[in-house]
Amino acid sequence: MKELIDMLHAGGYSCVIANGDRIRTFTRRGVADLYDLLVQEPEFLHGAFVADKVIGKAAASLMLLGDVRQVYTRTISQPALRLLQEAGVTVSCDEIVDHIINRDHTGWCPLEQASRDLQSAKEIFPVIEKFISSQRKNI
Repeated sequence: MKELIDMLHAGGYSCVIANGDRIRTFTRRGVADLYDLLVQEPEFLHGAFVADKVIGKAAASLMLLGDVRQVYTRTISQPALRLLQEAGVTVSCDEIVDHIINRDHTGWCPLEQASRDLQSAKEIFPVIEKFISSQRKNI
């Protein structure tokens, strides 16, 4: 895990994931990379170790659905931490916050807000799917 954390910090990546001897780096913001991995290559997430800059409830849900084994993050929301820990995922972090803020620092992250009252990763997935779809239509 130390190697992943060092790569995350030194490489300026948003996320670094290792599964076995394979390590992949990601640079997109938000949950897009995790979502694409879960949908297109779920086997890469199964049992993986993840180092991520920020983990909110939506990202945590994608990690759970992908059956990630261990997670490190700089910043995690309390709801995301609870979700991961309740599922038995090993989590280490630098900072725990009440919620993830949006990119403009003017309020809640849209997915953190949208998943606020949902309890399970399965409930949150359709919300993420709709959000990603909407984002991609606007590109």
